[in-house]
Amino acid sequence: MTYTTAASTTAPERPGTIARTLAWLDERGPMRWIVVMIGSFIFAGPLGLLVLGFILMTGRFSGRTCRARAGFTPRFARGYAFHAMRPTGNAAFDAYRADMLARLEREQEEFESFLIRLREARDKAEFDQYMEERARAAAAPPVPAEPQDSAK
Repeated sequence: MTYTTAASTTAPERPGTIARTLAWLDERGPMRWIVVMIGSFIFAGPLGLLVLGFILMTGRFSGRTCRARAGFTPRFARGYAFHAMRPTGNAAFDAYRADMLARLEREQEEFESFLIRLREARDKAEFDQYMEERARAAAAPPVPAEPQDSAK
């Protein structure tokens, strides 16, 4: 049984080591990626091929600087957010889409707050059960140990 606190459910998670390393390399520009790729080729050829493949698949050098990139996003998803918010020219559809997106965001926030309340209620119930068991154990009379006869 795992006990969690409300603070642990709402605290933002820290990015992992790999995400921090990628962000660090992206902040320093494409020359760092080249140095990492050449170094990985020198120390281990297959690792160099993996790094080269990663650079090509993520588009680290595809016209935009590494500093402009906030983190890893697949190539097919990069322009999606811009494309989804671009006006279509149909005012009625644009208004419907804006209302729908606002409603979905509101529902998502409500659902996330519901999940937080649900976790807090479960944690409180588990803690209350633990305290009741502890109180019962403290209130119960101790069981006397049977004396052992060594003369038998």
